[in-house]
Amino acid sequence: MKRTHRRELKENDLARLIREVNEWVQPRTKEITTAIVALVVAAVAVFGFFAWRNTQSSKGQDLLAQAMVVLNTAVVPVEANTQPGQAPAAASITATGTFSTEEQKLNAAIPKLRAAADAYPDASAGIQARYHLASALSALGKQKDAISQYDDVIRRTGADSLYGRMAQLGKANAQQQNGDLDGAIASWQALQAKKDANIPPDAILMQIARAYESKGNTAKAREAFNDIVTNYPDSPYVMDARKELDALKG
Repeated sequence: MKRTHRRELKENDLARLIREVNEWVQPRTKEITTAIVALVVAAVAVFGFFAWRNTQSSKGQDLLAQAMVVLNTAVVPVEANTQPGQAPAAASITATGTFSTEEQKLNAAIPKLRAAADAYPDASAGIQARYHLASALSALGKQKDAISQYDDVIRRTGADSLYGRMAQLGKANAQQQNGDLDGAIASWQALQAKKDANIPPDAILMQIARAYESKGNTAKAREAFNDIVTNYPDSPYVMDARKELDALKG
């Protein structure tokens, strides 16, 4: 077949294809235009969502950073017998950004942590802020408020997430500090049942044993202490567990 003839056949095929496409497109112009517009709108919406989320994340991180600056500030006590001009600048009660007591520092950090947590409650920065808020409240003895904040962290992140597990540990400690020994024991046992490799089982057993001991249930306390001695002989808690067992026998 001559080259010219082959070229003519290809051109005829291309012309026929173009014609068929036009015949299919023309009666459907409105639908095709609508579909294209919808795709463009969807693309803009997706881009806008991710841009908004990045902006929110950045703002949340800024608020968290401001709170953490306060929370991580060193505490330098002012001695009662310090003469004027002899105290280090960091220890001055009037110095900007410094604290003379842990309580003073925590009280300054709490409003900033709460602002970050409430402004972006489901963002990573908001979750971190709420966990530190709960810890600060617990350190100040405000255990009921701390438990509420720990519960919020668990609800938002899930009990099996990193902050969810940390919040469960914090909640159990706060319950124990608040005198809710039954609640603390239940929380410790729930963590124990998970068999999480990141949470030492001997440490949980020690907490359970001491909670039972505080409650006056010596039988359960002895059982938990024995569990540590028998099943975790290399545990750093073994010596304390044996001392507690000897005390309970006495």
